Amino acid sequence: MDRPATIFNPVLVVGCVIIMVSFAVRASFGVFQIPIAEEFGWARAEFSLAIAIQNLAWGIGQPLFGALAERLGDRKAIVLGALFYAAGLVLSSFAQTPFAMQAYEVLVGFGVAGTGFGVILAVVGRAASDEHRSMALAIATAAGSAGQVFGAPVAEALLAVMSWQSVFMIFAAGIIALLLSLPMMRAPSVSRVELQESMGQILGRAARDPSFAMIFLGFFSCGYQLAFITAHFPAFVTEICGPIAAGGVLHGLGITTTSALGAVSISLIGLFNIVGTLAAGWMGKRFTKKYLLAIIYTARTVAAAVFILMPMTPTSVLVFSAVMGALWLATVPLTSGLIAHLYGLRYMGTLYGIVFFSHQLGGFLGVWLGGRLYDLYGNYDLVWWIGVGVGAFSAIVHLPVREKAPQPAVA
Repeated sequence: MDRPATIFNPVLVVGCVIIMVSFAVRASFGVFQIPIAEEFGWARAEFSLAIAIQNLAWGIGQPLFGALAERLGDRKAIVLGALFYAAGLVLSSFAQTPFAMQAYEVLVGFGVAGTGFGVILAVVGRAASDEHRSMALAIATAAGSAGQVFGAPVAEALLAVMSWQSVFMIFAAGIIALLLSLPMMRAPSVSRVELQESMGQILGRAARDPSFAMIFLGFFSCGYQLAFITAHFPAFVTEICGPIAAGGVLHGLGITTTSALGAVSISLIGLFNIVGTLAAGWMGKRFTKKYLLAIIYTARTVAAAVFILMPMTPTSVLVFSAVMGALWLATVPLTSGLIAHLYGLRYMGTLYGIVFFSHQLGGFLGVWLGGRLYDLYGNYDLVWWIGVGVGAFSAIVHLPVREKAPQPAVA
């Protein structure tokens, strides 16, 4: 199948829908942090560990679903992912103990892997022409941000009128409904040259290439920072932020509590990330990707350091959310595009899944440490500063990455 000359095609549209709904549900989990802890009297670390396990399962599942998609077909991998996702949400709604919640989040994590970036970006990349690939990957990534825009506020609104268990059931139904769009998800074939190399040969090339190791290590801080903020920022804002002034702009918009502000902050991050991700895709076509990644990680590090050094006010929350949002998923089209450039499209899903595992290791640590250190010290200060440190490391480690594709080993 020939790749279309225009950016938009059915694969991109369907891919955007799937990622948007999948990420809307995933991004809402931080909103459930306080309601679930209060209902069962759990320590903050218990539900934090459940979200951390979800992130780790997502990371483990990503290369597995990428390989499954490349072996059996993209649509079969997506169907399996949606079933895992829905089952995990339904079972989580019946959880009564921390262990049960944590166990069921393994299913949710695998579900996100099957309906998230690894599988979807690989098929979107194959469906796009060389000219439009960077921007197509950015558009699909931005769809995840669009889901984040409404995921947390929808969860917050539903929690106001029903139990968190019912919200989980509604989300499960939404995930299953995604399967109705799959008939339009038909991936083009890869080039004849790419078919000549096996998965083992491509993985061997990547394993021997120091640049792949640097990309792997650099993606760790992205997962740490994003997962920590997604899981803990709503609760952090709820408890620490100064009051919302009566008669002010936020109050006039109906945002009268810091709890509502915490949910809106996640939405605002997603809104600004749409712009930031599309800008990253546009720049990725014109500038060196490794330098763009280094700049993004540096900017994140500075933004986090400034935010935690200042008193938290509604204004500082909104400014930080906007800045972090512009940098939020901007790394994804650049990282996935760099992998496609270095190793081709045939096994992009598997290779990106391996790199994404580092991202999710960081995500596991960020979410779990957030809850653990909060329970130990009563605040999130230390986990924020660890995020600043790993962000600086990622900025540095991308600089030596070589953007020239390594040559296949001579037999």
